[in-house]
Amino acid sequence: MVLHSPFSRRSFLSLLGVGATATLASCASSAPAPRRIVSTVAFQPDPLPGPGPDSELDRMYGTVVDGGFVIPAIPYQQINPRYYRQRVVDPTGERPGTVVVDTPSRFLYLVEPGGTAMRYGVGIGREGFSWSGDGVIQWRQKWPKWTPPNEMIARQPELARYSADNGGMPPGLKNPLGARALYIFQNGQDTLYRLHGSPEWQSIGKAVSSGCVRLMNQDIIDLYERVPSKARIVVWQ
Repeated sequence: MVLHSPFSRRSFLSLLGVGATATLASCASSAPAPRRIVSTVAFQPDPLPGPGPDSELDRMYGTVVDGGFVIPAIPYQQINPRYYRQRVVDPTGERPGTVVVDTPSRFLYLVEPGGTAMRYGVGIGREGFSWSGDGVIQWRQKWPKWTPPNEMIARQPELARYSADNGGMPPGLKNPLGARALYIFQNGQDTLYRLHGSPEWQSIGKAVSSGCVRLMNQDIIDLYERVPSKARIVVWQ
């Protein structure tokens, strides 16, 4: 089977199994749903040797000028190729337009019509393991502010300057929420669970110290443009 898209070469390999102001208060915990894993690709924490230069990847992960900021190119050769953005056969069974986060495998899928999905590599923070189930992407923001939760400030007092009382951290290249944030609600309530960009491309495919679900800035921008309004999201633990 050949998928006709700009990502067809890596898509074929993946089929073979190779490869208004916004602030973030915190990411909340709730009782996890039953474990549900359908990904056919086992999680590999250690990155594999990357490929040489590739014009397609250069376009995907090159320098981006967005919102008055210059996002640096990502050295994709240093990232496990399985976490590159790519179109794959949909493994989720969900309806088109649904976002699925496969937490154990460090993948995010956006289900497309015709049996395919766009797959993105993600990094999972401590809070990223704390919520699972169904929700809605109720709100989204370009270049959001970031407000560390009080619990984080207690551990890292130097972050007090970014507290809610102080207005949070302004948008920018060093902001932990990166270029975009998608805010997840359930039953009309904010779950405090977010999908967001990150300048820390090294964390993709890994479990990191804090945060929810992070994507490379180039990938969160791509996802932001593709996700339909009020999209359903399903998170597997």
